Amino acid sequence: MKPEISQARARQEDAGMEDGFGLQVEFESFPEIELAFESLAKERSGIDLLNVRHEQERTMATIFVPDGKLHILENQVMAYLDKEKDTDKGVPRNQKLLDAIRNIRIASLKALWTDDPGVFPEEEDEPLWWEVWLPVRGSRFEEVYSFKKLAENLGFRTAKGQIEFPERTVLLLYGTVRQMQHSVLVLNSIAELRRAKETADFFDSIPPDEQPEWVDELLQRLSVPSTNEPVPYVCILDTGVNRGHPLLEDALAVPDLHTVEPGWGTNDSHGHGTEMAGLALLGNLTPLLDSDGAVSVSHRLESSKLLDGNNNNNGDPDYHGYLTMQAVNRPEIPAPNRQRIFSMAVTARDARDRGRPSAWSATIDRLAVDYENQRETPRLFVVSAGNVDDPNAWEHYPDSNSTDGIHDPGQAWNVLTIGASTELVHITEPDTDGYQPIARVGELSPFSTTSQTWQPHWPLKPDIVFEGGNVAKDDVGAAWMPSLSLLTTNAEIENRLFTTTNATSAATALASQMAAQLMMEYPGLRVETIRGLMVHSAEWTSAMRRQFLSNPSNPNKTEVANLVRHCGFGQPDLARALWSVENSLTLICEDSLHPFKREGSNTPTLRDMNLHKLPWPLDELEALGDTRVEMRVTLSYFIEPS
Repeated sequence: MKPEISQARARQEDAGMEDGFGLQVEFESFPEIELAFESLAKERSGIDLLNVRHEQERTMATIFVPDGKLHILENQVMAYLDKEKDTDKGVPRNQKLLDAIRNIRIASLKALWTDDPGVFPEEEDEPLWWEVWLPVRGSRFEEVYSFKKLAENLGFRTAKGQIEFPERTVLLLYGTVRQMQHSVLVLNSIAELRRAKETADFFDSIPPDEQPEWVDELLQRLSVPSTNEPVPYVCILDTGVNRGHPLLEDALAVPDLHTVEPGWGTNDSHGHGTEMAGLALLGNLTPLLDSDGAVSVSHRLESSKLLDGNNNNNGDPDYHGYLTMQAVNRPEIPAPNRQRIFSMAVTARDARDRGRPSAWSATIDRLAVDYENQRETPRLFVVSAGNVDDPNAWEHYPDSNSTDGIHDPGQAWNVLTIGASTELVHITEPDTDGYQPIARVGELSPFSTTSQTWQPHWPLKPDIVFEGGNVAKDDVGAAWMPSLSLLTTNAEIENRLFTTTNATSAATALASQMAAQLMMEYPGLRVETIRGLMVHSAEWTSAMRRQFLSNPSNPNKTEVANLVRHCGFGQPDLARALWSVENSLTLICEDSLHPFKREGSNTPTLRDMNLHKLPWPLDELEALGDTRVEMRVTLSYFIEPS
């Protein structure tokens, strides 16, 4: 293998490499014999285990051997062959490793492919986005910088933005299979290759006359409950919904289209409501269109047109409260017994209330607690926090989030107020080389407003955060891009079927989808409990902790409050909310509690305390000894409106 390493170095020098010379080597085990792949890595010598794959009962492992370090592997073989180095029991040195090896060869392109073999590109000249996983090695920055420089010299296009894990950095690279085959020897720091997931930009840029084909393909895989099935409904309080969209019509019956003003009609002339309907029903369309699996929906839609052509409320907030009451009553009158979630991604433009109740927020609090009917039928409202929508402000991220307060009626106590985070960092549009994503993976979205400027006695908002997209910037300014957005249904179906959306509106629709999924799984739970489960399942990402805590492992109370006022209690997890996962047990208790009493004009005093016995086996608990455990308690209740 020495000649191959010499040839590899020559090609790498010709390509402009200054260091990092070496060769990727693939090991193959015998069938049904596990390869002791951990023995291949020699960290101190720079021999790096890149990936391990299992194919047809064989174990395949790929390592990187730096120039000048081949003798280390040779020494392992020599020690195996040298009888004098056998153990006292006559076992050859390195037997576990070398007995399992069937083949050793220079790594090919497929040796780096750890994705589903079925999605490996078949056409050599097919251009595609590759998901490239790089090792961190000595310096993450230097590794990424040198890789990008080499890739661009070889004619590849790299997307802006990267995802960082403790031992890997993930980038997107655009090029053909032929390019990659000819370049893999030079791009020798690649640990894994996968086919990149498409961004919303790919589907949004599909010509309008081709979009119906993608919709038809998804419809063949899509199942939606019928009108006579007892499933939850997400009621969209917005600009109306155009149910003529093929992805929406089966989930939204004509009798379930309502409006607060008959003269407005029920159709969506603005587009915002139809965008929210697509997300509330199906979520982000990008991964659905990029896959071929069955898609089963657990709920249906209603629409109550609250606005006529504008997704922001202006004017008298008393009137907004009245309109919201009408929008809630319209679907409830013909179908009073449905389980439903009211999803409202509509806010005032300003944040002047700073947490104080307004006529609008108090009205929603009344509706949520069902104040008029003595709490007989509480309602679940999922409301957007409002957006930082000034491109000039985005350049000052995240300070702009801190200073732009949550918009009315997001300060309502009884609602789930939804902020936005983001995982979208790959910019795939052409001619965007100068742009970088503003937020990193898992951080607060640049669109999301916060309660950082509110007085401490006002509620902690937002409650939770969902995907709301990202923003890019260059030396000139900031701008949103389709690749950093979510894909959804377009209202103007005669023009195109897909469009992109973002911000806390998109996050609110996704939250409504999760609430409906929980309600379908647990139809007997109170709406307060569904609300509590969503918050209980939420966790802060490590990026959020780094963003707002000076010492993430040991934060102080003030910093935690700051984190909550920016990111709520984190990103909810459907699996965690539905089932006890890993080493976690979720106990749900629905009860009543009267914690205070007041006699005459005296100061309130304590009244009741509820005790709950945890169903934890005592022997198991005692066996933990000094092991640190964490117990999370979430109390969800509705207050009387103020």
